Amino acid sequence: MKIATWNVNSVKARLPNLVAWLTEARPDIVLLQELKCVDEAFPAAEIEELGYNVATHGQKTYNGVAILAKRPIEDVRRGLPGNDDDPQARYIEATVAGVRVASIYLPNGNPAPGEKFDYKLAWMDRLVPHVRELLAAEETFVLGGDYNVCPTDEDVYDPVKWAEDALCRPESRARFRTLLHLGLTDAFRALHPEPHQYSYWDYVQRRWELDHGLRIDHLLLSPQAADRLGESGIDKDPRGRERASDHTPVWCTLADA
Repeated sequence: MKIATWNVNSVKARLPNLVAWLTEARPDIVLLQELKCVDEAFPAAEIEELGYNVATHGQKTYNGVAILAKRPIEDVRRGLPGNDDDPQARYIEATVAGVRVASIYLPNGNPAPGEKFDYKLAWMDRLVPHVRELLAAEETFVLGGDYNVCPTDEDVYDPVKWAEDALCRPESRARFRTLLHLGLTDAFRALHPEPHQYSYWDYVQRRWELDHGLRIDHLLLSPQAADRLGESGIDKDPRGRERASDHTPVWCTLADA
């Protein structure tokens, strides 16, 4: 089973690239973020033509997450527990072929400090108890998405320049470490210890061309999923295409149970 996560930065704007990549890479499950459209406007027909089922949790203009899967998508949950008044569409969770998956678009948090950073930390604080519940169920699960966190200085091209950014601040990193300490495995880092491998490059200042990137897109695996981990990687090819998203897909494979 090949599972990928990708912040597409507007699914309508990137649809040709998304269709091309799905056709070439053929992942079994895809976790999308930053759809920037409501559910009714998601291009489901084009995706379904490729053999995928679709579940979305959209929002006009901002945010939005989705799960695409070649197998049936069951027991869909929209929204992260812990705050029923949160209007931002940043979390969707479902079961596919016996694996629980979630697509996460964690808040950016800038400027920090400030209200947006407080919201980011509060959102992460809500994620922790939910992960504890998932772990208690002893299910095989994968939590993938744009976490908007560079876990260490090795995940950012210029640690000094980015030290005070919300993606690199110690408060954000501490909460990410909390997730790992609960027993989750960073699928990419588990198999690729080499530093300075990135999944995001801003559009400005030739950062893609200079490889001035950040690793902020992650697939976190439960112990049961980690036991089945085969391969993992960052597919840089989509970032180099015309009208590319500023993120590129991150993927892993799980062996059959």
